[in-house]
Amino acid sequence: MDTTSTRTDTCAGPPHVDRRPDGQDSYTISEVAAFTGLTAHTLRWYERIGLMPHIDRSHTGQRRYSNRDLDWLDLVGKLRLTGMPVADMVRYAELVREGDDTYGERYELLEATRRDVRARIAELQDTLSVLDRKINFYADAGRALASERPR
Repeated sequence: MDTTSTRTDTCAGPPHVDRRPDGQDSYTISEVAAFTGLTAHTLRWYERIGLMPHIDRSHTGQRRYSNRDLDWLDLVGKLRLTGMPVADMVRYAELVREGDDTYGERYELLEATRRDVRARIAELQDTLSVLDRKINFYADAGRALASERPR
């Protein structure tokens, strides 16, 4: 595996520029809460547990989030949707901060999460098939009853 520093971990894919003001790269906690749907409490908790990198502060001590921070929060949101435990997300964040030498560990962590997601998708597809059969049964039964009723 190539772990040279010529590769960059872009965190979350293309940024959601439609949510952000053009040319801006400094946001208050309330702005970030509005962009992400997370509460200010959750954002502070993410920072406290090490899920967020160091957040810059203004001269008055207020948090100032960057576009890169918003990209990171987007990735964290995706990881949450996978069902990844918070401890694993924190571990992933630590590995990212440790640098390129951790690509292998990051790969394994994300690969395990992908396996879990695929298993959940398979379960959901099976569940959807059951629902489809039931819906078809009731649709057919409803048509049969309607055709038997006098007009």
